[in-house]
Amino acid sequence: MSQSERDVKQPTGASIGASFDVHGIVGIDVEPDTPGESQLRDMLAPFLGASRAAKRITIGGTVSPVSAQSRAEDAYRFTGDSLYIPADRVQILETAEGYRIEGTGELLTSVIPLLDRLCVGEETAMIHAAVVDFRGSGVLLPAWGGVGKTSTVAKLVAMPDVRFMADDWAFMGAGGMLMGYAKPMFIKPHHRAIYPDLFRGTRKPLAPGWLTTPVAQLATAVHPVIVRYPKTAAFTRRWSPEHRMVHPAQVFGQSRISSAAPVQLAMFLERYDGTEARLEGRSLEWMTSRIVGNFHSELPMVSRRLVEALGATSLVPLEQHFGEKAAVVRRALEDVPCWLLRLPATWTADQASDFVANLVRSKLDG
Repeated sequence: MSQSERDVKQPTGASIGASFDVHGIVGIDVEPDTPGESQLRDMLAPFLGASRAAKRITIGGTVSPVSAQSRAEDAYRFTGDSLYIPADRVQILETAEGYRIEGTGELLTSVIPLLDRLCVGEETAMIHAAVVDFRGSGVLLPAWGGVGKTSTVAKLVAMPDVRFMADDWAFMGAGGMLMGYAKPMFIKPHHRAIYPDLFRGTRKPLAPGWLTTPVAQLATAVHPVIVRYPKTAAFTRRWSPEHRMVHPAQVFGQSRISSAAPVQLAMFLERYDGTEARLEGRSLEWMTSRIVGNFHSELPMVSRRLVEALGATSLVPLEQHFGEKAAVVRRALEDVPCWLLRLPATWTADQASDFVANLVRSKLDG
């Protein structure tokens, strides 16, 4: 196991709990002996520390009894301020400060949609995108999984005075400020040409390129079951042949990590069945719809199921959930140029990321 892989592994020993401060917007408190603490420490590591935020999520491993819950067949049990999902063995309780999450599995899949929900109430939205600080200008590159976000940030951060903010999830305030999320990066076999240093020396084995898609499909299929069992999930995550987990600071250096920058360019990236890259201007409404829809569709199945359950039981009506988030994104991008960049599906990650990085540089340097 490489040094960077050891760095994202929680130290052994008794659980002491943990606290996280998400850009001063939401505080997250994990109680001692919560079964999913290891993954939460891994994935929320950039925010580790006490928080004074008024909005909070508390997380515990014991499901509290709630009396007089209604039942939606076998799918949900709920009251006006509680929701239990038997399939995922997780319970959500509304509190004066935000939410309490209880369960015996890995609970990140519940934390993310509820974190997004609390952020929206504070005029901030979670987004699924690559984000860099391009010499003081925030560049927003939302995209579907597999389009090349992780590859593109490497090419951009290689340029002078460009800093990493995120390669997967990030935050955007209604005032137009992008906020980073430097969680561990998932490095896969097709990144070899882009991150060569991460493939040198003794490393855990990765599946060959031709097996990457089947392995990823298998991982997606078993994920809703695996997350119920934290120890099994931790072992699978550590030794999965699909990827390696590496901290951005280990790749780029801490000085090349930025926490915030005002958004100046928004470019949605897609792969398509064509032979040439196509750049097309898009409206604010189009980009807003894409960003909100893309974030939801890229959530794990368990997270989407939670959002649907909150809507079905009226704890957070779906029209309210999506409408309020869209309003935040719309205000954030009100004066920002919006583009759709369609990249040939046949291009390698190296080709596609080179093209995107050069295009971004031409837009901001020109």
